[in-house]
Amino acid sequence: MNLKELLGQKIKRLRKNRNLTQEQFAEMIDIAPRTLSRIEVGESFVTAETLERIISALKIEPNELFAYEDSKSSEELLEEAHFYLDCIKNDRSKLEKCHRLLKLIRENEL
Repeated sequence: MNLKELLGQKIKRLRKNRNLTQEQFAEMIDIAPRTLSRIEVGESFVTAETLERIISALKIEPNELFAYEDSKSSEELLEEAHFYLDCIKNDRSKLEKCHRLLKLIRENEL
């Protein structure tokens, strides 16, 4: 998957998480809905100006837009999870919070 496709998928996911249609979001960032559609499927790349408007409209930090955690394999994610757990293993409070969170996820309550 190329950068245009990864970025487009991320924009689409963030837009949908905010319950915005393509038409609504396109209006917010002052582009045509068809242009947004082409960006989201990776056919077009955003201009710097449009990128700034997307970041502002989504109320995110720029690095969040370019964080592609979902493109990592399950093994990579598990390895990182182990790393983070190892980092907090001596902090009982943080470890308990992490434990509760994992338990809730396992029980499908999150």
